[in-house]
Amino acid sequence: MSTNTPVGTAARPLRVAVVGSGPAGVYAADILTKSEAVKSGELTVSIDLFDRYPAPYGLIRYGVAPDHPRIKGIVNALHKVLDRGDIRFFGNVDYGTDLTLEDLRTHYDAVIFATGAIKDADLNIPGIELAGSYGGADFVSWYDGHPDVSRDWPLEAKEIAVIGNGNVALDVARMLSKHADDLLVSEIPDNVYRALKDSPVTDVHVFGRRGPAQVKFTPLELRELSHSKDVDIVLYPEDFEFDAESDRQIQSNNQTKTMVGTLTNWIAEQPEDLSELTASRRLHLHFLHSPVEIFDDAAAPGRVAGIKFERTELDGTGNARGTGEFIDYPVQAVYRAIGYFGSALPEVEFDHSKGVVPNDGGRVLDASGDHVPGIYATGWIKRGPVGLIGHTKGDALETVTYLLEDRDSLPQAAAPAPEAIVGLLENRGVQYTSWEGWLALDAHERSLGEKASAGADSVQRERIKVVPREDMVEISRGGVAAEV
Repeated sequence: MSTNTPVGTAARPLRVAVVGSGPAGVYAADILTKSEAVKSGELTVSIDLFDRYPAPYGLIRYGVAPDHPRIKGIVNALHKVLDRGDIRFFGNVDYGTDLTLEDLRTHYDAVIFATGAIKDADLNIPGIELAGSYGGADFVSWYDGHPDVSRDWPLEAKEIAVIGNGNVALDVARMLSKHADDLLVSEIPDNVYRALKDSPVTDVHVFGRRGPAQVKFTPLELRELSHSKDVDIVLYPEDFEFDAESDRQIQSNNQTKTMVGTLTNWIAEQPEDLSELTASRRLHLHFLHSPVEIFDDAAAPGRVAGIKFERTELDGTGNARGTGEFIDYPVQAVYRAIGYFGSALPEVEFDHSKGVVPNDGGRVLDASGDHVPGIYATGWIKRGPVGLIGHTKGDALETVTYLLEDRDSLPQAAAPAPEAIVGLLENRGVQYTSWEGWLALDAHERSLGEKASAGADSVQRERIKVVPREDMVEISRGGVAAEV
């Protein structure tokens, strides 16, 4: 299936499909359009960006807490790329359902998968299946207004455990402990605000297996904890252990030094008698705790009643080992936030142990370890859910570099005309959304925020997220949906 027209010329641009419109996908598309081959006129490209959601931005819209100050900057950067008009956006198109790999190969010379990782990594301990035990990623999807999750969340616990010491764990803990009224300035959906407003929570405990010098969150995440009003941060002196590797990390890494300095300052300023703390809610940070079991009790069989940890100690290398000392904490809910995990893609090889598409620098590999011509990956589905936005840019650059190296040997699309994919989607009845549709939805969400901010005593709300998929699609395609 090929054409005789030279690919990458003015007569026949190189056609590329990017599946996933989060930072990884947008950066890959942007880097490709700005490559030296394109800027010099040696190559022309035509790029279509597909996403299963009606709105763009992926994990930035559906995986980051709404009160993050850095969200706006990242969204603005992605917006500028897509608003140029040289990259088409097709939302509400699900790869594997609305489009197959054969469809993409028929219409594009190359395909870049940037589908990310949205599932929770497993925590295999007894009791993980009890009612009241949740995945942190699922909770994030709920409070971010993900269109495919229930709009209800059971916020019934007074005492909650969050397992993990990364940014997601702190996001989850902050959202659980923060007073709902303080979130109104964010883009929090109304159903989420109402549920958090009624939450009876008093204590949220965050547990990490290693010490303060080995945490995986960032200084920004840590500082944001202290910005929550009427929430006391509680630390424990017995958790502050540093080995030789900890000292090396503190001296050699400014980020580690900053975080350890912040934590030690907080504990130094904390009253020795914790009963002197006056906030109505408390956020406890525990280190050197390894989860052993989630348990129920006779009063509530089948529901979380507490969690057992083994105390750990550092072994001199920055790793932790068990001490044989066990502690039970009474909690009514447990959130595991130990990392994300990728999902398999139809018709593409998948490494189920790592949660990634097997690849060599972004060139997707088949079961034999050979590169599948014309198929590439970038972002978390390529390297796993590690690293920050800056890593995603470098990752996309590597993938695009290999794609450009391969361009003369790519299998040419049989139906590369840009209008052909539009016709295919329309013939199948796919209610796809466009960039213009996103601009309409964006304006609608902002107008909802303006209306909610109209009263003299009202909090100024930049936007209110539209949550139901059908409403997002209707607004994006020119209809009018209920203002919910």
